[in-house]
Amino acid sequence: MRVALFATCIADTMFPDAVKATALLLTRLGHEVVFPPGQTCCGQMHVNTGYQPDALPLVRNYVDTFGDGDIDAVVVPSGSCVGSVRHQHEIVAERYGTASLSRQVAVVKAKTYELSELLIDVLGVTDVGAYYPHRVTYHPTCHSLRMLRVGDKPLRLLRAVHEIDLVELPAAEVCCGFGGTFAIKNAETSTAMLADKIRNVADTNAEFCCASDSSCLMHIGGGMTRLQMGTRTIHLAEILASVQQRVEVTA
Repeated sequence: MRVALFATCIADTMFPDAVKATALLLTRLGHEVVFPPGQTCCGQMHVNTGYQPDALPLVRNYVDTFGDGDIDAVVVPSGSCVGSVRHQHEIVAERYGTASLSRQVAVVKAKTYELSELLIDVLGVTDVGAYYPHRVTYHPTCHSLRMLRVGDKPLRLLRAVHEIDLVELPAAEVCCGFGGTFAIKNAETSTAMLADKIRNVADTNAEFCCASDSSCLMHIGGGMTRLQMGTRTIHLAEILASVQQRVEVTA
């Protein structure tokens, strides 16, 4: 399968390892991964803050970049950005674009997938051959749960990782408090929600807190770093891309 990788803004600028891991994982599974250079922001930030017309050029660029018929699927290491492509792009195109753009949006959004969706629903794989001998807890992000409804797909992938010690996160489905500009406009509420999330992570004694959205990992990771907890954050793709290193012994 020929898969185009959409990096997303935050991963491109702050968490490139998640993007690299996605490419390495899919290549290891035997698929051709391409990275269209014309990609930009999906427009989610504009729509969420009330600037829907300003998102139109970004929606148009997305369909122009990923609408190539030679691209079988678009993979995105972010549930929130896939949520924008699936739901917000259509709204922006219908309100401020053209009928032609709306048709293009419908075609491209149908082949855009969050990583766990692509692996399980499209490629039909759960055990990707990953090896990660660490204690890990998983935080399901709001957009992946409530907008994309990925359910337990990320957990099914993690359970199949060899040597992982996967521990359940208390109140896992409760929001971490980030929510993009929500964390800025409602800082006190966001901080209180983050404190609850961090407390629950601490209760697991996990070495790593895993999620499939870099934005949530940034929020949770920032809080844990300030508290000097020692628990680190890691993207789902990075765990799935990890393999056991062979050590050659020479006589």
